[in-house]
Amino acid sequence: QVQPVESGGGSVQAGGSLRLSCTASGITYKWMAWFRQAPGKEREGVAYIAADGNTYYADSVKARFTISRDNAKTTLSLQMNSLKPEDTALYYCAANGVPPRGYWSSPGVWPYWGQGTQVTVSS
Repeated sequence: QVQPVESGGGSVQAGGSLRLSCTASGITYKWMAWFRQAPGKEREGVAYIAADGNTYYADSVKARFTISRDNAKTTLSLQMNSLKPEDTALYYCAANGVPPRGYWSSPGVWPYWGQGTQVTVSS
């Protein structure tokens, strides 16, 4: 299957905003999520959007990040506001054509991954 591709990463000062996007060449995956991984750290779930539109967030990003899809459900977005240095990481989008089997925040339940886009937040 077609793997997702992320874009929108960059460098920003603390308190700033970035918007990440992810697409899979027109392929619609009904279940998608954002993960991030800092050097030397394990990959962690950031946000998840299910086929029914329900969203889920890691406690560390609640009220600051928003996951969404476009009307055609071909593009996944992550709006990141009030960024903190601890948000610095390589951000990945993950996709599945069926409901994830297990905790959404577990990387192992996601079969399709993007290459990642770097987000760097300076203080």
